[in-house]
Amino acid sequence: MNEYDDFEKELTASAAALPKAVAPERDLWPDIERAITAPAPRRSGWDSVWARAASVLLLVGASSGITYLLVNEPVDPTSPVAEAPQLVFESAAGRFGSQYHLGPGYVDARQDLAGSLDEKLAAMPDETRQEVMANLETIRKAIDEINRALAEQPDNVLLQELLRGSYREELDLMIKVDGVASAAMRRGDI
Repeated sequence: MNEYDDFEKELTASAAALPKAVAPERDLWPDIERAITAPAPRRSGWDSVWARAASVLLLVGASSGITYLLVNEPVDPTSPVAEAPQLVFESAAGRFGSQYHLGPGYVDARQDLAGSLDEKLAAMPDETRQEVMANLETIRKAIDEINRALAEQPDNVLLQELLRGSYREELDLMIKVDGVASAAMRRGDI
């Protein structure tokens, strides 16, 4: 036999020597019965309605504050997707209705991106490439339709804003394609 077996026998003998039951010093039942039959403590109105309203206000305030901070966070210039250049509209006859044409910054940015767009699209999976091409086609159809409408109503401010937004969407999509492809090429873990 080893020490463990001796210790176990000694422990078992000590446990067997303990009393089988221990009587309480006093009768506990009256206190238990009184606790069971006593009415529940009455809650004040503050505990229910006002506490819920305060928690809702706190939750709305906190989420609004977090949203404000996230929306106003400065853009990281080192991110792979660059910000679209500001569209500058100069008074002249041209593609933007009868009174405006797109500024040189937009034209240069679009030409740069369009030159490498086919190459970037070729590097994408088929499904993604088809989605991007469908989106570009939709945007370009919208640009053509708005330009046709502007030819009939050259002073329509709503159409001018729609056209500006469509040009911006086209440029944003081309920038995203360029940024995603560039970021994928820079990654070493792929």
